[in-house]
Amino acid sequence: MNKFLEQWGEAANTTLGFFWMAVWAFALGYLISSMIQVFVTEKKMQNAMGKDQRKAVLLGTFFGFISSSCSFAALASTKSLFKKGASFVASIAFLLASTNLVIELGIIISIFLGWQFVVGEYVGGILLILISWLLIRLINPKKLIQKARKNLSEKDEDDDDSSKSWKKKIKSEESWAKVAKQYGMEWKMVWKDVTVGFTIAGIVAAFVPDSFFETLFINTGNGNSDFGFFTILEHIIVGPVTAFLTFIGSMGNIPLAALLFGKGVSFAGVMAFIFSDLVVFPVLRINAKYYGWKMSLFILFLLFTALVGTSLALHYGFELFNIIPDASQVNIQEQEFFKIDYTFFLNLAFIAVSGYLIYLGFFKKKDLMYMKEMAPKSKLLESVLKYAALVCYVWLAGGMVVKYLIN
Repeated sequence: MNKFLEQWGEAANTTLGFFWMAVWAFALGYLISSMIQVFVTEKKMQNAMGKDQRKAVLLGTFFGFISSSCSFAALASTKSLFKKGASFVASIAFLLASTNLVIELGIIISIFLGWQFVVGEYVGGILLILISWLLIRLINPKKLIQKARKNLSEKDEDDDDSSKSWKKKIKSEESWAKVAKQYGMEWKMVWKDVTVGFTIAGIVAAFVPDSFFETLFINTGNGNSDFGFFTILEHIIVGPVTAFLTFIGSMGNIPLAALLFGKGVSFAGVMAFIFSDLVVFPVLRINAKYYGWKMSLFILFLLFTALVGTSLALHYGFELFNIIPDASQVNIQEQEFFKIDYTFFLNLAFIAVSGYLIYLGFFKKKDLMYMKEMAPKSKLLESVLKYAALVCYVWLAGGMVVKYLIN
């Protein structure tokens, strides 16, 4: 019993420590994302893309890079761009970039995993787009694309006010109030995922023995880092399966990715795990609702194939340049989380910024209407996540009491 209580306290402390490490990064990332989503409209993106496919893919990648990392927001924006005439390959480029090349994800990865994984994330995001583009050109699914366009609703969508330039918007308090509301929406979209994801990471760190990972990911453990091709391929395939089972978004999965790497999972397997936020069932279901099941399954095949190819390319490319990170350098379990350092002051600063944004958007300008389209979420899944998050809070509170008041 004493051992369980000790592990419970350690799990709760690790979870809260993980979140404390990431508070400022979340706030900075979502602030940047909110500003871009208010100041750069989808209509302007589509007008800029034009008809040239190479230009469209390049701009789709760029616009995705500066857009939100939330999968549900990315899916809705991708559908809107595709409906307004963007090519299928440009839409896929936007989708992949907006979930893999975004700034906030890079910041979180740098905190938990280090610079090599940040490079892997951004280089891998570009490779995902290039491989997807190549596959689309080879397969040329014209009928599927035509049918997907027909499956989209014919009703007109209201565009954001695109008559004002971003220079005028940035000087307007009303525009900043919209930024504040979007910032609140970003947190509302991810709080359940982040809560459950970080709690799972803390529980895994404290309770799950290394032998479990050695069984799940073959040839791991005992400091082994010399993996053969088929071992790496198994890690790459199991990584997305693990992500599928947790069904947590990429931001919430990063601490767990760090734990996997620390337990001996290959660099390629961890990158595949991080890239997997678009090959989980909720995304499959939403794409089916937008485009039909055939196109949804094709997108799943496309992204999974690109994911496997990208993870392999990253592993052997990094190995060629001798920059594959050492798993022993990623040992976040033994860190002292709560201390007076740069994280402490950054967190205080961004908590203050968040407080001002909440005041501006939800009190001073509470009557201002602003709503960005989101992909339709499963009510059942959202309810499950909501109650799971509430259970997590009870677990965390109990664990902290056990660690600091009882033990």
